[in-house]
Amino acid sequence: MRAVFLRFASSVSSAALVLLSVSSVALVLSASVLAQTKQERAGIVNFTKVDAVVACGGATDTAALEGLAKDGFKAVINLRMPTEKGANLEENAARAKEVGLKYISIPFNGQQPDPAVFDKFLATIADKSNQPVYVHCASATRVGAVWLTKRVLQDGWTVEKATEEARLIGLGNPVLEKFALSYIDSHKK
Repeated sequence: MRAVFLRFASSVSSAALVLLSVSSVALVLSASVLAQTKQERAGIVNFTKVDAVVACGGATDTAALEGLAKDGFKAVINLRMPTEKGANLEENAARAKEVGLKYISIPFNGQQPDPAVFDKFLATIADKSNQPVYVHCASATRVGAVWLTKRVLQDGWTVEKATEEARLIGLGNPVLEKFALSYIDSHKK
């Protein structure tokens, strides 16, 4: 009887260890996407720290650039169109230069997405001299679209995982999501 109990206890322990291991792996995999959480940051809408070298957000006040520089960011990629209300591209470029940030404007018209914008973004984000980098637009929707392509084409993520992260960042426009996915399909090697 005791031998039967010991075999039973041993198989229960083994099953529990397997279940615990599988659960741990699933938790680690989901945490890699869920780690991108919104943070409160003065002067920045939808601020998200994506990883050690990239943060992103929406509308960014000129005054917030100094804080980004103090936090060690080297560059700002602005996806806003010069004609957008509140874009302040010239003012932001001047302030970025004053506080020691490289300022890169890549105007992205969300109504008429252009593959050349994605090409330029991917080249800019891959340039290590721009890191750590802060990427923004008005709401983080356009950021989510270009980030989705970066994750799949440069980082080797699955489309599903990259899309989930892009939505957490701010991608909420089905047209931009479809455009990004089409861009990925036409640029896969």
